[in-house]
Amino acid sequence: MSILLKPIVTEKMTLQGDKFNRYGFVVEKNANKLQIKKAVEDLYGVTVDSVNTMRYGGKVKTRNTKSGLLVGKTNAVKKAIVTLAEGNKIDFYSNI
Repeated sequence: MSILLKPIVTEKMTLQGDKFNRYGFVVEKNANKLQIKKAVEDLYGVTVDSVNTMRYGGKVKTRNTKSGLLVGKTNAVKKAIVTLAEGNKIDFYSNI
């Protein structure tokens, strides 16, 4: 199974990619920074300067329906913000 689950393609991350050369990924919960760095370098052929990780717990969500109150929970995720070396770029839109 791959360590990188999916890239984070939002307006905020696109601006950070343009300005600071940072890219975001949703990663496996048990992956460490060294594994994430190696996975990004192998997959995209770039040089990684630093990796910052964040863990988000799942949120409890409720909604009202005709049959009553439904309660559920969103999944917990781990995100990684990868800073690339000067002159390296990742283009997520190249294979569309």
